[in-house]
Amino acid sequence: MWAGVWHAKWLFYARRVVIRSDLEGITDAQARRALEGLPRAGDYDVVVKPLRYRTSPHLAARCEFEERRIVLQVPVPFRSFKEPVVFAARRKRGHGMRFAWASETVSFRLRREVLRFLYCHEWMHWYLHEELGRRSAAETACDRFALRNFRRPLVSIADADAALRRRPLPRVGSGRA
Repeated sequence: MWAGVWHAKWLFYARRVVIRSDLEGITDAQARRALEGLPRAGDYDVVVKPLRYRTSPHLAARCEFEERRIVLQVPVPFRSFKEPVVFAARRKRGHGMRFAWASETVSFRLRREVLRFLYCHEWMHWYLHEELGRRSAAETACDRFALRNFRRPLVSIADADAALRRRPLPRVGSGRA
């Protein structure tokens, strides 16, 4: 019996995660290299698709839980653009549900940056839903995780947990860990 359980686990982990690009100008291998160093989303496939826009490029992606797939859409034609990213919200005093939003405008100069940001954001949705069993609609937490990590060469689950706690990042050269 134990051998059968071990074999089933080995087959699960041995399945290679498929990263497929349907985007002209980015091969499967280039997409795989762009996402190196980021955590895997279990056995979910990753698909890179074009995003055709009317006036200006923007960010778009989705995590399809039923299909076990993450879809990343890269603007076509691609040109550098800036996108405001909301990473925190605080309730305002008084009646009703009013919030003060904290945001940062991010410049995306390369397709690789767009892919990494979108993957980090959608991976966080996956992590909340599949690993933690929570609702995956925590947009500010997902944006906070993506904003902090998409330009880092290596990202871990500890970084995701830090984004959920809303702890500030340690300052470089401050002498504190």
